[in-house]
Amino acid sequence: MKRFFVVFLVVGLITTIFNEQQIFAQEETVNDGVYVKENIPGKRPVPYRQLREADIMWSKKIWQVIDCREKMNHPLYFPLQGEVDDRRSLMNLFMYGIRNEGLIVYKDDEFKEIMTLDEVLEELDALPKTQRVSNPETGELEEKVIPGSINYDEISQYEIKEQWYFDKQHSTMRVRILGICPIRRYVDVETEQARKVRTFWVYFPSARHLLANQEVFNRHNDAQRISFDDLFFQRRFNSYIIAESNVYDNRPISSYMQGVNNLLEAEKIKQDLFEIEHDLWEY
Repeated sequence: MKRFFVVFLVVGLITTIFNEQQIFAQEETVNDGVYVKENIPGKRPVPYRQLREADIMWSKKIWQVIDCREKMNHPLYFPLQGEVDDRRSLMNLFMYGIRNEGLIVYKDDEFKEIMTLDEVLEELDALPKTQRVSNPETGELEEKVIPGSINYDEISQYEIKEQWYFDKQHSTMRVRILGICPIRRYVDVETEQARKVRTFWVYFPSARHLLANQEVFNRHNDAQRISFDDLFFQRRFNSYIIAESNVYDNRPISSYMQGVNNLLEAEKIKQDLFEIEHDLWEY
């Protein structure tokens, strides 16, 4: 009887271990697709072309705004929460980089003052808050810490700082993005007024390795997705100019133009960029 009980116990133990190994093997082999994605996760950013000061005949710094409400810019805005099919929004990627990849962010577009994670969360109104609530058992007021959360749907615009230049060595007009700033649009609870604030600035060259390893949605083919770095490098976004470098502390267009004149001035600056390159050639 004892031998039978021992044999029964051993057989049951072996069966349990075998079943657990099968379950673990099934969990390890789960793949939401028919192949393993290796292209984007292991991708490296395309290196910049080497430039000398002597090769730059002309240069101008331009500030533009990318509005994610436009259909072309939706890949920067969605998904709003977490990851969906190995995709993140650009803001979600920045926060991941700050928390896990050592991404450094700055307070302004001069990239001089570094911001801490707490300062970033404060700009996003995502710091933990203390609230006094009533204890249902004792009826007394107690302090309760409510964890903060980022409302990614509030980041509907991005400001980019870029430098346009003419390289005489290669006889081309080119542009490089220097920085990206997520813009938070929200309604102030106290005043009930719509507000728009710049949260932080990311130095674009230092973030390219992070952008190159995150894929972006392709409307036409899920097997041919590009990275965020490709999206910016290939100019696959729509934007409008809000400022150009000037003697008046780089003032924005909105400080001296109003209404539809803002757009007209932005188009004038864009036309000037085109004509500068066009006038360098003779036919």
